[in-house]
Amino acid sequence: MAYGEHKYTVSVQWTGNRGSGTSGYRDYGRDHLITAGDKPPIPGSSDAAFLGDAKRWNPEDLLVAAACACHKLWYLHLCADAGIVVLDYRDDAEGTMLDSPSQGRFTQIVLRPRVVIAAGGDAALAER
Repeated sequence: MAYGEHKYTVSVQWTGNRGSGTSGYRDYGRDHLITAGDKPPIPGSSDAAFLGDAKRWNPEDLLVAAACACHKLWYLHLCADAGIVVLDYRDDAEGTMLDSPSQGRFTQIVLRPRVVIAAGGDAALAER
């Protein structure tokens, strides 16, 4: 395992200029492309509630996904260290954001992991 400082470089390229830039709130697209090195690009936008494309990932989706994935990775690590064999893991997470004219903020992210461990594993320890 590599300990120490880790840096992550990501680029976000706005692709929503419809010819007049940000001349008005409804005059530009929210679409963008998220890239990082040789990884597949992620098509992004804002949430449809904020005039974005509902078929693209939005920052709020990505925040909830990041919290969910971080929790999963840490859980799998702890299980591996404890000798618990995880066979399946799924989390149907949900985030709640409140917005107003001046700000938006997440009030909660609820994780709902469902885990299958190998027969004979310590279920009580896996749950803790």
